[in-house]
Parts: sequence; C-alpha cells; structure tokens
Amino acid sequence: IIFPFCSSDNMGFGMYINYSSLCSWICVCCCRMVRVVFLHPDLGIGGAERLVVDAAMALRSRGCSVQIWTAHYNPQHCFSETLDPDLPVVCVGDWLPTSVFGYFHALCAYLRMIYVALYLVFLGGVEFDVVFCDQVSACIPVLRLSRQRKKVLFYCHFPDQLLTQRCSAMKRLYRAPIDWLEERTTGMADCIVVNSRFTAGVFKRTFRSLAGVRTDVLYPSLNPAAFEELEELDGLVPENKRWLFLSVNRYERKKNLPLAVQALQTLRECLAPEQRRDVHLVMAGGYDERVRENVEHFAELKALVSSLGLEDCVTFLRSPSDRQKVSLLHHSTCVLYTPSNEHFGIVPVEAMYVRCPVIAVNSGGPLESIVDRETGFLCEPTAESFAEAMEKFVKDPRLQQEMGEAGRQRVIKKFSSDAFAEQLYRYIVRLIE
Repeated sequence: IIFPFCSSDNMGFGMYINYSSLCSWICVCCCRMVRVVFLHPDLGIGGAERLVVDAAMALRSRGCSVQIWTAHYNPQHCFSETLDPDLPVVCVGDWLPTSVFGYFHALCAYLRMIYVALYLVFLGGVEFDVVFCDQVSACIPVLRLSRQRKKVLFYCHFPDQLLTQRCSAMKRLYRAPIDWLEERTTGMADCIVVNSRFTAGVFKRTFRSLAGVRTDVLYPSLNPAAFEELEELDGLVPENKRWLFLSVNRYERKKNLPLAVQALQTLRECLAPEQRRDVHLVMAGGYDERVRENVEHFAELKALVSSLGLEDCVTFLRSPSDRQKVSLLHHSTCVLYTPSNEHFGIVPVEAMYVRCPVIAVNSGGPLESIVDRETGFLCEPTAESFAEAMEKFVKDPRLQQEMGEAGRQRVIKKFSSDAFAEQLYRYIVRLIE
C-alpha cells in the first residue's frame, strides 16, 4: 500500500507499509471494542476459577467488553471481583444435575456446559467475537452453530481424562466416549493455551491426534491489588505462635493434604519441647457442602489429626475469604504445598508474592514457579522430606526473610499481571485478524 504525502515544498513522496502490519494495527485498535465471553462450568473459588476471573479482568483492562457465563454461581461463595457490576456473570442451567446418584459427574458436567453454550448462541441475545472456554471443551462444537463463526480460545488446565481413575471395566467403558469427545472437541478450538510447560508435555502425550497442534504456555498470574487488603485473624488462628505453617488447597484427596499433617507430626518429633509449643499448622481450603468429597475428606483430616493427638496444633479453616487468605500468607512462616504433579498451582505464586516461602513437592508446575533453596524447597512427597525442610525455618530465623524476598522478586519478574494481560490480549488480537 502506498500512502502519498506532500512536503512543505509540494514535493510528493510515498511511504510503503506492509499490508499484514497494517491489518494487525487496525485489529489492535479495534480490539478495544472486542466482545469476549467466558464459559466456565462452576464459578467457585478454585485455581481454575481464579484464572478465569483474572483473565476477564485483564481483557477488561485492555478495553474489551467481557462477560462470564457459567452453570453455577453463588455470590456467597465466589471471588470478590465477580460481585462487581462491571464484570457481568450470567448463570444458566444450574437446574441440571451435577451427578446421577453420585455418579456420572463428567457426563453431567459436559451436558451442563453444552446447555450453557446452546443458551448463549440461541437464547442469550449476546453479541460476541471471541469465546474463552476452559475445563470442558464439549461446548466448542455448539459455538460453531452461531450464524457467524466465532473464534474460540481454549485454556487447558489439564486433560480432564487424567483427573479420574478407571478402577473397573464399567468405568473404562463409560469414560471411553467422553475421552474421545474431549480430544476431538479440544482440537476444534482456534487457539489452545496451557498453564505450564509441564501441562504442555502432558497435553501432547495424552491427545496424540493433536500432536501437531500448537500449544502456547500462558502462566497464571495474580492481581496485586487483591494482596493489599488484609483482614484481622482474631480468633481464627492461635496467637503468639512463632512458626506458623500454612496449607492452602481445596479439601480434595488428590491434593494429598494428609502429608502436611504427617509432616507436622514428624517435625515435632525432631524439636525440643519448648519449640514444639511454638509450632502450629493451619489447614485452609475451599469447601463446598454440595461436593461430597469435600465433606468426606474434611472429616478424614479431622480424624487423622485426632488420631495423632495434634488437636491443639492444627487449625482448620473452610473457604476463607480472599482477605483472610492474604492475611494468613502474611503471618505464616511458609506454605506447605502438597499436591504431586500439580498442573501449575497458583498458591505458591501467591505465597511468594507476599514474601512467604514455599515447601512443595518436586513435580509438576512448582518446578517452574519455585526455585529450590532460593524461594523455597522442592521435596519428595514424604513426611520426612517436608519435615526436614520445615525444620530449616525453625533453626534459621533469617531463612524466611531471605527466601521471601527472593520469591517476591521472582513473581514480579515472571508472573506479573501486566505480562499475563499483554500475552492474553495478543492472543485475542490474533484471533480476530
């Protein structure tokens, strides 16, 4: 394209501009008005929900119009940002069952998300340009039914088929078509991003037919403003404890929460009596009475603590508020992050941002977020290994401050909200070109 210009002496000249560059520039300008709809199964307070909310806030900060559509939303059990009228949340299909007599959870989740997508396309009356969906890819074919083909960005936290056990032939038979559908519908997305290099590798090995599909890594980030407001912990945790260890995870068995309790018991056996009195563990995590596993596992953990005689050394908190969680991180010696092969894990990043070191299992996402012996410790998933790392903080008071500051700088450099927003914004621009 040649644009003619005239100088002051009326001498004309031409400037050549690459066509694709011009189109990209136009799209960037237009993206300020891009309408993005987020589709998410259950907008609770887990790590996946945190990412969805952060992504919506990031695009809104870049001038995009955003909405979140979900099959379940409870204003009493949600992230505070979703209460903002400028971040509309639309809930449809909550009347559909989440299970059938405690079974078929995956099938019900797929049907609920398909219903949300059908409602959005045919009854929602919402104009949108790009759909950001995660966790359940079965809704993607439905989005193709709209009058004008919409672009779809799929965020893969982890292949769903790897999140369940196949203990019987009947379970394998039930999962086979669901696994097939997950792989085929995931491949229908226009853009696929994953939360870590670890997940990218698992994605390639699991979805073999998608081996040639490009998957970019978009690390979750955090919103710094959410860490500025603290809340008093009066009565929540014992006062005057010198070493406060914190576990933050949903009450699910796959999070391996008993490891934190067992590590505390092992640590106490290594300490002098006067030191034992100053060591305390706080188990804080997401808890939903609708989820049977949450209820059962919470009871299991309470029973474990009782059997070990640690009732006075462990405090349980269910679904603490955002402010309470931040306050706990500020007051803790370090965080115990116990899941193995975690897809990414936002808790270590949140902890490091508030200068709280992390002890985590040496697998999965923590290998990318934590620097061993610099911002925390990466350990084998055993009580002895975790207790050994915990004892280092008891023996060396300077360690918490040194590792805490290193963790803070790492998060600012590698997991900032600005970097996350800019990278996600570029994906959206690329989709509408």
